[in-house]
Amino acid sequence: MTEQTDTRIPAQAEEPVVPETAEAPGTAAAPEVPKAAETAETPETAAAPEAAETPEVPEAVAVPVAVAAAETPEASAAPETEAEAADARVAPARRPSKRVLWAVARWTAAVIVCGGLGAGTALGITSMERTDVPGLATENDGRWEYPKLSLPALPQDVPRPYTDGNEGEVHYADLRKLLLPAPAGATVDPKLNGGWVSVDEYLSQYDKDAGVALKQALDESALRHIAARGWTTPDGTTTRIHLLRFKSVAFAEDFKDNALNAGSSDGHFPNGVGSAVIDDSTLDIRVPFNVLYGFEETKPYGPEQTRWVHIQAGDTLALITQSRKDEALTVPFQQTVALQNQLLG
Repeated sequence: MTEQTDTRIPAQAEEPVVPETAEAPGTAAAPEVPKAAETAETPETAAAPEAAETPEVPEAVAVPVAVAAAETPEASAAPETEAEAADARVAPARRPSKRVLWAVARWTAAVIVCGGLGAGTALGITSMERTDVPGLATENDGRWEYPKLSLPALPQDVPRPYTDGNEGEVHYADLRKLLLPAPAGATVDPKLNGGWVSVDEYLSQYDKDAGVALKQALDESALRHIAARGWTTPDGTTTRIHLLRFKSVAFAEDFKDNALNAGSSDGHFPNGVGSAVIDDSTLDIRVPFNVLYGFEETKPYGPEQTRWVHIQAGDTLALITQSRKDEALTVPFQQTVALQNQLLG
């Protein structure tokens, strides 16, 4: 038999076939990035993860590139003229003109002047009395302006009236210091200037017949002394205040009730008064432990009307009279009676 020769080409293991797209091993060059037109992936290349992944660009590298791209001439509009190019650069601040400076100075001066005027006006108003400020002053209701009142100092270890065991209701203070002072603008009667007066001067407040009976009662009542003050205000009102101090409360009450009959409209009236009724304006004037009887002359009366009141405060008896042409006003009479009553109480 004839020997058959094996015609198959033996496989060359020493020289493996390398695809054309693959680079020889040991080559350090980076793989080429295919162009946009040649990036169509074949099924074989799409399946390979190594061919699909591209190296990531770090953020630190990407940001400067974007900034640089924005600063390129293509990204920004070039100035059309050299003047615009000069304005685009940072120029030093221009000094304000004299006109602007003058306007600022003028308005500053105006603000300072207005502020000074406002502060001065506010200071002037706050330093004034409320009654002196236009629009805030209370309308005058007829009251008089009396000076500030205060009680006189008492000797040490002396009980005060109606308190501290002063059961005798004795006034230890100087009676002249308890007289109500004259109001502002009044003319003081020189005969009744706040000092001591005689019994005859007190009795002159009553008619002649009443004076005789009252004088005898005073002689029997242990009267100590009489203080008086009188004045006339610009409206023509004449005021007289007499304070009579007795040795005890019993003598004061006896003279008031039995001699004067002060609580009755049938008692002794001031000189020139024919008839009278109780003055209702004095009913609410009250001070603890003081007794008050007020009367008002009724028509027909002469050229003037008279109001009067008797106040008993312990060992002291007060007589207050006010007369005025045509009519004696209610408000100043109430005010005078209330203040004198408080001084005695």
